[in-house]
Amino acid sequence: MRVHIGTDHAGFELKNRLVKALGENGHDVVDHGAHSYEPLDDYPPFCTAVGEAVVAERAAGQDSLGVVIGGSGNGEQIAANKVLGVRAALVWNRATAELARQHNDANVISVGARQHSEEELLELIELFLATDFSHEERHQRRIDLVGHYEKDGTYPQEKHA
Repeated sequence: MRVHIGTDHAGFELKNRLVKALGENGHDVVDHGAHSYEPLDDYPPFCTAVGEAVVAERAAGQDSLGVVIGGSGNGEQIAANKVLGVRAALVWNRATAELARQHNDANVISVGARQHSEEELLELIELFLATDFSHEERHQRRIDLVGHYEKDGTYPQEKHA
């Protein structure tokens, strides 16, 4: 699977090790930065670059997902979610990693470098990457509602359960 990854200074060293580990685990990893440690850099450009790449590749039928890393993962999730078509989920345990994919078809995982050990983060990321969307009608319906609202700020006129 192609994995797009990006972080600011808070996850810089971790990201570099994760790029290597994910590559060793058979993933095609694209590093969107940061490419050097800058203690005052800003996370939004790295996160939106990940989101844009994931959305473009998935639209072209490619199997790709994204990983954004920050100190907590909160701001990184928010930034990635500003890209039309991104469904970024903040993940902090195994259940949220699996449910993000199974129920929400999340295409980007956001994790906090200061919240977990490197081993825990690699486990959460690999679990996210390995989990498939359930394709259950109720989950797809909800994703479609979010997508509709994202495009024009309204919901379809049909009744919602």
